[in-house]
Amino acid sequence: MNSARTPFDTRRVVARFGILVGIFFAVTLLPRPGTISPEGWRLTGLFFATVAGLLLEPIPGGAIVLLAVILAALTCGLSLGRALSGYADPTVWLVMAAFFISRALLNTGLARRIALVFVRAFGRTSIGVCYALGLSDMVLASIIPSNGARSGGVILPITRSIAELYGSKPGESAGRLGAFLMVGVYQCVVVSAAMFYTGQASNPLAARMAGEFGHEVTWLSWFVATAVPGLISMALVPLVVQKIYPPEITHTPEAANFAATELRAMGPMGKPEKILAVIFVAVCGTWATSGWHGLDITVTALCGSLALLITGVLTWDDVVNEKSAWDIFVWYGGLIMLGKALNDTGATRVFADSVGQAFSGLSWLPLLLVALLIYYCAHYAFASITTHILAMYPAFVTVLLAKQAPIALVVLAFAFFANLSAGLTHYGTTPAPMFFTHGYVPMKDWWRVGAIVGVVNLAIWGTAGFFWWKVIGLW
Repeated sequence: MNSARTPFDTRRVVARFGILVGIFFAVTLLPRPGTISPEGWRLTGLFFATVAGLLLEPIPGGAIVLLAVILAALTCGLSLGRALSGYADPTVWLVMAAFFISRALLNTGLARRIALVFVRAFGRTSIGVCYALGLSDMVLASIIPSNGARSGGVILPITRSIAELYGSKPGESAGRLGAFLMVGVYQCVVVSAAMFYTGQASNPLAARMAGEFGHEVTWLSWFVATAVPGLISMALVPLVVQKIYPPEITHTPEAANFAATELRAMGPMGKPEKILAVIFVAVCGTWATSGWHGLDITVTALCGSLALLITGVLTWDDVVNEKSAWDIFVWYGGLIMLGKALNDTGATRVFADSVGQAFSGLSWLPLLLVALLIYYCAHYAFASITTHILAMYPAFVTVLLAKQAPIALVVLAFAFFANLSAGLTHYGTTPAPMFFTHGYVPMKDWWRVGAIVGVVNLAIWGTAGFFWWKVIGLW
């Protein structure tokens, strides 16, 4: 990787900040609803400008959010303590701790070992390789909250290596195997992200918002709700991709042999891997049973991180140098505060009331179906699940709750569909450009497959999902 700093493009930065300033004033100069204070209306403008800033990124996203936090204290009537309160939120520390555990999984090679075991077991056909890598990501998603780390550190390198075993490289030979694997495995990564509380970094943010609406979401309740539709999607999506975008090579015994060779080269599990495996199982098991013993999942994650530090599996340098975790700490904590403060202003309620009036003739169930479809398709406009959730989740949930829709169904459905919608484009979430920029799949094919798989996921989660949610009492 090139370590040189990206040149600072002053014109680009000024132009994009100009757009953000324009958005701020476009909101704040609108007629202010009487129920919102002047400070609250300025905060509303600041929030919309911040979401736009995360899309445009005149400067990195974390810096945008930190700037917004400071401006909230200076111009929106928030005390400094209130503006910084998001950084004390347990959800932020849960994500941080999970990132530290994921670093140990990558450093020790345990994550790679898990993926290679799946490929050795199922990788004798091209569809088997896709399933193996998808299931690997699903297992890792139970504790690694970064779909980018899972893809970049484990799944994608193995995918590329297997494609090249068969001489499949970007260009004329892409169709042999690599193109199918790139798009098929990515679509599985999208489903994994939806299946777990820790599936990707903004899932805890959605859970946090759900708590503010009055419904507590736990690691176990999230997984119980996604298990049936998620496993159906995992079973069907690779088959659908194979049907509409088939590889030329269907039998891949060399892939299984490659995995076996790589596992032999890794040798037996060493002491650090064994310790990590025990901690991995213990943390996931404690998360899954938190409803029985009442131990907060953030405490469990922090204890797991500390156990890794005490045993030497993770070093303090690993913690300090985990840039992704500290980046998320800055933007995640700031966004939690901004979202909570915005809700307190009453702006979300005003928007929800206006949307509710537009659909006043619909009862809650058809309104939910229409809203989920709009919400899902809206991801074409977003390059991040986080910004999608920030921009649309609170308002849509508020509209549905005003119609007396079941709160558990509403808060979870919108969280799940935000993740699934990331499969639509080559920029829908962090792993998307990672897979796409390898150059195996043309953009038109990526979007075509994304649209078809999107319809399949909508059908699965809109039928089997709703049926399962009825069975477990969400509505």
